[in-house]
Amino acid sequence: MSRVKRGTTAMKRRRNILRQVKGYRFGRSTKQRVAREAIFHAGVHAFRHRRAKKRDARQLWTLRLNAAARENGLSYSKLIDVLKKKGVALDRKVLSTLAKDHPGVFARVVKKLS
Repeated sequence: MSRVKRGTTAMKRRRNILRQVKGYRFGRSTKQRVAREAIFHAGVHAFRHRRAKKRDARQLWTLRLNAAARENGLSYSKLIDVLKKKGVALDRKVLSTLAKDHPGVFARVVKKLS
């Protein structure tokens, strides 16, 4: 059986890792072992922050709704309570978009509920 030299495979793997860490600082961008660890940690943070992004968006919707509801004489909790009791199918995202972009329409929705 003939001998297989594996330099090309190892270089390909190393090159792939170092391409992923382009723009990182210090040894993270040049040394394979440190770079592989940096990629792993970056993946962990990316996974966590994909979930945090959804949480942040919902918090923003709540803030916008509270501000808009208070302008119309309600609090956020009372607004949500009235929505649920009346069976309104608009979710927080849609309501916050209305409150931000079309305050007149939002005011009419609140008036209908009260």
